[in-house]
Amino acid sequence: MVDSFLSYLKSEKRLSPHTVIAYEKDLGQFSSHISETFETTSPEHASFREIRSWIVSLSNQELANTSINRKIASLKAFYAYLLRKKKIEKSPMLKVQSLKTPSKPPVFIAESGMEHLLENIPFSDNFSGSRDQMILELLYGTGIRLSELIHLKEIDLDLFDSKITVLGKRSKYRIIPVPAKLRLKLMSYLGKKANAFDSSESSLFVTDKGKSLYPVFVQRLVKKYLTMVSTQTQKSPHILRHTFATHLLNKGADLNAIKELLGHSSLSATQIYTHNSIEQLKNIHKQAHPKAG
Repeated sequence: MVDSFLSYLKSEKRLSPHTVIAYEKDLGQFSSHISETFETTSPEHASFREIRSWIVSLSNQELANTSINRKIASLKAFYAYLLRKKKIEKSPMLKVQSLKTPSKPPVFIAESGMEHLLENIPFSDNFSGSRDQMILELLYGTGIRLSELIHLKEIDLDLFDSKITVLGKRSKYRIIPVPAKLRLKLMSYLGKKANAFDSSESSLFVTDKGKSLYPVFVQRLVKKYLTMVSTQTQKSPHILRHTFATHLLNKGADLNAIKELLGHSSLSATQIYTHNSIEQLKNIHKQAHPKAG
């Protein structure tokens, strides 16, 4: 049933290969635990007591609560699948609750830092420099995910109407506007790309050798440039997504609009950015109000 569940995640839920691998790893670890500790050979026959034992063992290994909660979510999804398939009559996860985790606001780059990066940091006047700049500008200017950036095709970019079509999670498409300045820079980039490589390459962004991008390439690129303008320990592409959302909210953008731009399935996922906005309002109030001291 584990193999059947993983196949369901790939074909019907259309989760990314990375996510499916995470589910497979979690279920494999759980299966090993109940086999070694209770001699239960199949996870679909596991009880609440056995599941609780695994969670306690994970905690004893000093695994972070966020990581344990992800594994709990994997089990909940698995047993919900077994219920739908009528392989079990009752989920053993009913009494299992997620562990408490500290609420941390998303990390983002200050507006001054992003302005310095995109306006003052020099990029080489060749294809590689133009590509690096466009990757940073697009991640910050649209808030798209790393996986969405990598899979962008030239056909997804509509410079006439200043928009891009992005294939997001669960194979859902969304349209994101492209700012006017970014539109002009993208036109220049496409010209340099056409001169440097065979025009048959459909990927919007490619490596120096003309091959499709891969995650580590973009992660290294983003870290390299963010190091120039920020002392934040986290310097991943996802930080630019957080930065995009936070800066929009700070400028008064509607939360529902930000939700649509980010491709969130629910507003609760977007509301994490309100914390940073509230903190900014507190600082403004403290500086400006005569009785705030």
